[in-house]
Amino acid sequence: MELIDGKKLSKELKSELESKISELKNKGKRVPGLVTILVGDDPASQTYINSKSKACNKLGMYSIVDRLPAETEESELLGLVDKYNNDPNIHGILVQLPLPKQIDEDKVIEAIKPEKDVDGFHPISVGNLVIGKETFYPCTPYGILLLLERYNIETKGKHVVIVGRSNIVGKPIANMMLQKDGPNSIVTICHSAAKDLAQYTRQADILIAAIGRPNYIKSDMVKEGVVVIDVGINRVEDNSTEKGYKIVGDVDFDDVAPKSSYITPVPGGVGAVTIAMLMKNTYEAYFKIEDE
Repeated sequence: MELIDGKKLSKELKSELESKISELKNKGKRVPGLVTILVGDDPASQTYINSKSKACNKLGMYSIVDRLPAETEESELLGLVDKYNNDPNIHGILVQLPLPKQIDEDKVIEAIKPEKDVDGFHPISVGNLVIGKETFYPCTPYGILLLLERYNIETKGKHVVIVGRSNIVGKPIANMMLQKDGPNSIVTICHSAAKDLAQYTRQADILIAAIGRPNYIKSDMVKEGVVVIDVGINRVEDNSTEKGYKIVGDVDFDDVAPKSSYITPVPGGVGAVTIAMLMKNTYEAYFKIEDE
């Protein structure tokens, strides 16, 4: 069993980007810019936003964090998105989800210019992904793809079973793994409606777990030699820790690891590369816009 080290890959990616951005600065050019908009004061979102901002600053990118009160009206948020759509210093716009109930998330996502949609959620980005055209990939699925590539894990003709059908992970990674000019895998998507989930997961050469249930995948649900990509981030009570909880994935790591050929830990796996992929998308957006 080999551990897939997301932290290591994240450091490598950020180091590569830092060098490239330093070159732009040395040439006297504008640097990639990212704005993150947060509506409300959700603690998890605050933490994530701060991590993104720190990553931007460390890489030498231009970064803005725009915080709005929870009672912000939809029209005000749409006006702010429009402002950044037309700001030449901003190459990537990210609106932190979820949004308060009075705001239509779809309307906000659709208001972002596709060339600045570094989250990969705009319908044009999603459509391009499905038909195999160049586009921005959502950051978590993009990280999964890169982890498989960097660890030289064969995907061509392999059976990839995805547990979970969210628009953020399940659906996009399924479409990415299907691409003929990419991973070229055979793909099955499973979800909560399956009467016997294990009959599908046991067929997986590569299992991607994104169901949002702590330690749900057990060793009797996978075959020997499976590659396990655990996207889950679940907080469970643990009185033995100082915080009173610990973070676990959707896969019971200790149970499943002995049967795996490769497996991602939680934390330190997929989650560790997600922000790095956002930085990569913003860097790529910079060239799409600056070269126009």
